[in-house]
Amino acid sequence: MDSPGSSTGNAAHSQKDQAARRAGLFLLLAAAATLVMVYARVSADTDQATLSESMRAIASNRFMYVLSGVGRLLSGLALIAAALYLLRTWIIREGFGTPLVPYLFVVSGTLTAVSAACAFALAALAPDGHDASVETLSSLRWITGKVGFAAAGLALLAAALRQWKAGGVIRRIAPASALIGIGMQLIWVDDIAILHRITGVAFVVWLVLISAMLLTGRVERHFSAMRQPR
Repeated sequence: MDSPGSSTGNAAHSQKDQAARRAGLFLLLAAAATLVMVYARVSADTDQATLSESMRAIASNRFMYVLSGVGRLLSGLALIAAALYLLRTWIIREGFGTPLVPYLFVVSGTLTAVSAACAFALAALAPDGHDASVETLSSLRWITGKVGFAAAGLALLAAALRQWKAGGVIRRIAPASALIGIGMQLIWVDDIAILHRITGVAFVVWLVLISAMLLTGRVERHFSAMRQPR
């Protein structure tokens, strides 16, 4: 027979977890902001052969480049907010999910926001900013963007391990989480740009899928079924 405390806990878990809902909403916002960022960045066409050419392209397409920075900033902040709400869910507080995933999302979101700030500064300096300042900002934007993307990939790898252990419908997502997470670590290889685009799109799709599962309560229902009475 369940103890009174267990019955109370099960009743609480049967209700919709508002922290999970809010995490889902912010993950969805992160996905939407990422799409805006990618569209605007491609439209701006600022990835040129040399830094001086890139700065001239930024000056010529300043609005779209700044818009890509706005998308990047919103994506980073939304990922941080989602992570903080994930940490408040009973699924993670009771050990069914790993806190490593939201912690890595916080790292990713923070670095992504820093990368956005660098993009804003470059837009302000284009086209004839001080060479040293421009080079430093460009390098910082590059490294924070890549490390932030890789950190998000590590979060997916951590999620995949826990998803596989969870079993059921959650286990079916684990292979995709692992493959996307591994692919995101290849961001450091410059010669496979097409793969970076594929993994970027796959990451956005992953965010949308997990958002839907959190918003509909499917994740909670699955873990509630796994929860053994004490």
